[in-house]
Amino acid sequence: MRAALRKARVGAVVATAAVLGLAGTVDAQALGADRARTTAAAAPSAAAAVDYQTWKNDVDKVMDQALPYIQERISNGGGQKQAIVLDVDNTSLETYFQLFPPTPAVERVLELTRYANERGVGIFFITARPDILEQVTRGNLVHVGYPITGLYQRSLGDIFGDPTEYKTAKRAEIESLGYTIIANIGNSQSDLVGGHAERTFKLPDYDGQLS
Repeated sequence: MRAALRKARVGAVVATAAVLGLAGTVDAQALGADRARTTAAAAPSAAAAVDYQTWKNDVDKVMDQALPYIQERISNGGGQKQAIVLDVDNTSLETYFQLFPPTPAVERVLELTRYANERGVGIFFITARPDILEQVTRGNLVHVGYPITGLYQRSLGDIFGDPTEYKTAKRAEIESLGYTIIANIGNSQSDLVGGHAERTFKLPDYDGQLS
């Protein structure tokens, strides 16, 4: 099911990118603890269809815990070069509910990233989307208002590799730039496991329906 949804999503983005004009170049802004604690929303049965309002309510439950943590962590930063890492599909963008771009932002996640970025926190996106869609992905994120310090997408040669290993390695790469990753936000365990983040926040995926 995950593979089929991922293939459909990538195909839809490719098919509509030129029509929507999102493939143009958009300039980006200036480019850990292994025991991360995880905050997760309760998920209904996978057998049930995912209801948009239920999903939004479940996202709110997680973000209601993430925001005060981020606020406190920033205020106690002690001069650290801080960063937040995010997944893209169904974490930063409402991909499940609107397959074709431009895909709307997940509003509570967008608000959090803007709050953090305005206070000097770097905002990094790590997605399993292939890098051939980099301009489409960047264009969509910028279009809906996300600040971008860095965007990482998999090369075509690595597209069938383990997403957990890929995302863990990219977080380690961000740390090598001098950042302390204060929060890692995603909706799949592959977004969150592997360390290199002080704390993780898991948005609902309903047993993989929102891959």
